[in-house]
Amino acid sequence: MSKKYFGTDGIRGRVGEYPITPDFMLKLGWAAGKAFRRQGICRVLVGKDTRISGYMFESVLEAGLSAAGADVLLLGPMPTPAIAYLTRTFHAEAGIVISASHNPHYDNGIKFFSGQGTKLPDELELVIEELLDNPMTVVDSAQLGKVSRINDAAGRYIEFCKSSVPTGTSFAGLKMVVDCAHGATYKVAPNVFRELGAEVAVLAAQPNGLNINDRCGSTDIVALQAEVLMQRADLGVAFDGDGDRVLMVDHTGAVVDGDELLFLIARDMYEHGKLQGGVVGTLMSNLGLELALQDMGIPFVRAKVGDRYVMAELLTRNWQLGGEGSGHIVCCHRSTTGDGIIAALQVLRALKHRGQRLAEARQGMRKFPQVLVNVRYAGDKDPVGHPVVQEACERVTEQMAGRGRVLLRKSGTEPLVRVMVEGDDESQVRLHADNLAKIVSDVCA
Repeated sequence: MSKKYFGTDGIRGRVGEYPITPDFMLKLGWAAGKAFRRQGICRVLVGKDTRISGYMFESVLEAGLSAAGADVLLLGPMPTPAIAYLTRTFHAEAGIVISASHNPHYDNGIKFFSGQGTKLPDELELVIEELLDNPMTVVDSAQLGKVSRINDAAGRYIEFCKSSVPTGTSFAGLKMVVDCAHGATYKVAPNVFRELGAEVAVLAAQPNGLNINDRCGSTDIVALQAEVLMQRADLGVAFDGDGDRVLMVDHTGAVVDGDELLFLIARDMYEHGKLQGGVVGTLMSNLGLELALQDMGIPFVRAKVGDRYVMAELLTRNWQLGGEGSGHIVCCHRSTTGDGIIAALQVLRALKHRGQRLAEARQGMRKFPQVLVNVRYAGDKDPVGHPVVQEACERVTEQMAGRGRVLLRKSGTEPLVRVMVEGDDESQVRLHADNLAKIVSDVCA
């Protein structure tokens, strides 16, 4: 069965436009409570990021869950991975995050975690969707869910993050800038790094409900680059609005993306005999990552784009490490989901092991130029599978002789074909991408 509301990362959209409305969220809370309560006693943790609509949706979700007989534990503004962690430690049946991640304040959404701190299985999402079509009922008043607040949630999560590096680890002497995107990490992230000895300057940690991800954080890193240079810091760290992504800036102001951070963590784990299996990337992971890991004898596989698919591949193979260029990095030996703070700590530990600055350590992987061209199409045609397009892709792949690759994929949200080419020579890569885009466009005409 196909899903009506759930996408690859929960339910998301523009606030006030169906289904991101108070009435739908009330019903969603009720349906989720009914689904989780089938196991008997039910406790659900609810956390959120800092966008203004979070207060509204927190209230109606709370009401819906209570009406279904589920007890609710409110966490307030907390990073998405913190809700995953706390759901496990409180032995709750589920966790709910009110967040639209890296999107602007006028979007919002709902993500669910299972009692194990992982994304919900498809079967349970389908059960919730089925219940959404039923009339809403209310349990007997003696069975209504109770609501309470966890006041020490931030402290618990800070200690958990610190425990992801060995006891006694100190980053004393490290000067860093932390960009919290006016989002969910604004309280916890600076404290984690400070308590481990680093000197921390903080950016974008004054959320007002409207400024989340606004010209700050991992989606707009310009301010962090400037601050690192001005402060003469060793590096900068940028999180997105809900704290599950991280990018870095080295002391020269150059951006270090998720592929490079994944490489630094993988190399360190491998050199210390800690890497179990290989590394999972995505179809969009830079070829330079694959080749750098290959040179060390580390297996590398590509999943579909999306952290859900990265995690599924890791679980299937019983591997520990995977991620995306966007900075969504999963360290399964430390957490059950992508966690920006924990990923950053693993990178800092890797730098400490090598006695190198970030600018030097990243040289172990050479990123290949990558060009992406979007081609709009109409109708029900499948331009990606067209024989002329397939032949052109094979021709370009042969010409690059193992030092480049071609990827064509249809967007899941709009009528676009994304034409991606990467290889050694940037001008040649751009030429190939433009030529392939023209062929796709001609086929769609």
